[in-house]
Amino acid sequence: MKHTFLFSGLLIGLFHFAACSGTTKMPNKLSKSEEKAGWQLLFDGKTMQGWRTYGATGTRGWAVQNGEMVALGQAGHEGVANDIVTEQEFENFDLVLEWKISKGGNSGVFFNVVEDKRYKAVYETGPEYQLIDDVGFPQKLEDWQTSAANYAMHPPVVKAFNSVGEWNQTRIVVNQGHVTHWLNGKKTVEYQMWTPEWERMVTAGKWKNFPGYGRAKKGKIALQDHGNQIWFKNIKIKSL
Repeated sequence: MKHTFLFSGLLIGLFHFAACSGTTKMPNKLSKSEEKAGWQLLFDGKTMQGWRTYGATGTRGWAVQNGEMVALGQAGHEGVANDIVTEQEFENFDLVLEWKISKGGNSGVFFNVVEDKRYKAVYETGPEYQLIDDVGFPQKLEDWQTSAANYAMHPPVVKAFNSVGEWNQTRIVVNQGHVTHWLNGKKTVEYQMWTPEWERMVTAGKWKNFPGYGRAKKGKIALQDHGNQIWFKNIKIKSL
């Protein structure tokens, strides 16, 4: 009985330490220290409040299941897209989110997205942090198509993708046009927008026929439905 009591006390102490040190956390909740630091949740874990389908009212092709925001994979980025955008706009920020993707899946996180009738899709204006199944995608991937790349612009310098079914943590920091991508704690990409090098890459590459690409100094955050299921949680942002 004495040993049982001591073991129980040890467990209680360990749990208390974990809670105080932040190693255990309720999903889609901010800690007191995060609130004090100015972090804001972009997903409450229960509703799609704060998001809408690009160019529309409300959302389609998305659901909230088990505290996760899910793209149901009912559309692609061509034709009628189900990409969603925040109702708020952001300029200089630190964005963190967690995601896991279906086998062979493809998606992306966009920023500085301009929601305007001149543009049919989020990728026409917003740079994209690529989310993809690096291992099981059914076609050969170029380096600039792999996870945590600045899609069609800058390939990741390290590979940090967790396998299908496992959660990945993405971080995007944008400050005065200086952008860094992180995946699972590793910095994968760093670049400066609107420099001569940036302009050369835009005009010589995939975006040469998209005059609005990468021009905005602020805009909406977007999540892509590329016709594959993908799950998101713990989406939070802090203005810089």
